[in-house]
Amino acid sequence: MTRASGTILLAVLALQLGLVFQSAAAADRDGALFRPVLIREATIHTMSPAGTLEHTDLLIEDGKIAQIGHGLDAPAGAEVIEAGGRPVTPGLFGGLGHLGIEEIGIEPTVDDYSLKLGAMRPEFDVSSAFNPDSVVLGVGRLGGVTFAMLAPSAEAGGKGASGTLIAGQGSVARLDGTLVPAARALFVDVGGDAAALSGGSRAAQFMLLQQAFTEVRSPKSFLLGDSRVLTPGGRQALQAYMDGSAPMVFDVDRASDIRQVIAFAQREKLRVVVKGGTEAWRVAAELAAAKIPVLLNPLDDLPESFDAVGATLENAARLQKAGVKIAFSFGDPSPHNIRKLRQAAGIAVAHGLPWDAGLAALTRNPAEIFGVEATNGSLERGRPADLVLWSGDPLEVTTLADSVFIQGQAQVMRSRQTDLRDRYLQKLRANAAR
Repeated sequence: MTRASGTILLAVLALQLGLVFQSAAAADRDGALFRPVLIREATIHTMSPAGTLEHTDLLIEDGKIAQIGHGLDAPAGAEVIEAGGRPVTPGLFGGLGHLGIEEIGIEPTVDDYSLKLGAMRPEFDVSSAFNPDSVVLGVGRLGGVTFAMLAPSAEAGGKGASGTLIAGQGSVARLDGTLVPAARALFVDVGGDAAALSGGSRAAQFMLLQQAFTEVRSPKSFLLGDSRVLTPGGRQALQAYMDGSAPMVFDVDRASDIRQVIAFAQREKLRVVVKGGTEAWRVAAELAAAKIPVLLNPLDDLPESFDAVGATLENAARLQKAGVKIAFSFGDPSPHNIRKLRQAAGIAVAHGLPWDAGLAALTRNPAEIFGVEATNGSLERGRPADLVLWSGDPLEVTTLADSVFIQGQAQVMRSRQTDLRDRYLQKLRANAAR
C-alpha cells in the first residue's frame, strides 16, 4: 500500500467510525423540539451583574432562560435535573482555531484553513468550508464548549511559506453546527514567525499593511501599472473592517511588535484584538489605555522563540490586574483539544488570576470581544439557554460536564470517542466472560 492510499484509507475509516454519531447529532439539530427543563438547587455562575447564586433554580422554556430563582415550579412535562449544589456556568469558548475546518491532519482534503495562493486575499473566508457534521464538534461539546471562533492560518514558516500577512476571515461557530455570520473577524499575522511572509523582515510587515489600507482608501492614488497588493474583492473585504465595526485579530507576541500594533490601530482607527501576546504583560498599561483585549495561551511559560523571551505563567494575572480584557485560546489552532482550555484557565488561576476572572475569560469576555454577548457568555432571564451543568469546579482537571445546552437545546452527551469506548468495552467484557 502506498503512503497516499494509506492516508486516504485512514481518513475514510475515521469518517465511517463517526457516521452513526454524526447522523444522530444532525437529527437532533434539525428535528428536536424544545422541552422545558428545570435545573434545581444549583450554584449558578451567571457571569452577569447578578454574580454567583447559590441554592438557585433555573428554568428553561422554549429554548430560553425563563426564570432564575428559588423554589421554582416545574411546568407540565418538564425534565427536572437535581443539581445538588453542582455548578452551572455559561457555555465555554473554544478559542480561535480550525473547528470544523480541520478534520484529520494527515489528510489535506479535509483541512481547509489556509490559502496557498501567495497573494494577499482578505476576501478569503474559511466559514464557507465549515463542516457542521465534523466529529470534532461532538468531542468539544462533551467538554462544555458551546462556541468558538473559526480562524484561518497564514501558513508562515521558513522556505515553505505560502500565505500572506492577512490570513483571511472567520466567524463564530457554535458546536451545534451553526454559524453566526454577523460575528466576524479578520486575521493578521505579524512578528518573527511571519517574517517569511514579508520578504524576510518584520520591518516590511506594516509597510505592506499600510499599502493595502492606502489601496482601499485612495485607489486613485495608484497609477496605471503600479503594483497593487489587493484584488477588487480584497479591497471590498478589507474596507468592511476599516471602520472599526468588526475586529481585526493580530497574531503577535513580542512586546515591541505589540506596540506597533497599538500604534497602527490608533492611526487607522481600527478595532483590534491581540492573539498570542506572550509578552503582552510588558505593555499591559498601553493595551489597557487603548482598550485592546488579549487572547492568550495560559500555558505559555518558556521562550519557544526570540519573540517570547518574556513568557510567564503570570501573563493573564498581570494583564487582568492592569485592566486588560483577556480571553483564552491555545496557540495551536488544531480543534482536537479545545475541551482542555478550561484546564489551562485553571493554571492561570493557580498563578494569580482570580477564579471569577478565569471563568470570565472562557465565557463573557470572548462573547463580548466577538459580538455574541446577547446569546453567549452569561446567564440572564430571556436569553438563549447556552449553559453547562458540571460535576464540580469547571476549572479542575477531574471535573466533567454532566449536561450541555446550546442555544436552548439539550445536547446528546455522546461523541465518536465515547461510541468507540463503549463498542470495545462491550467486546472486552464479552471476552472476559467466556
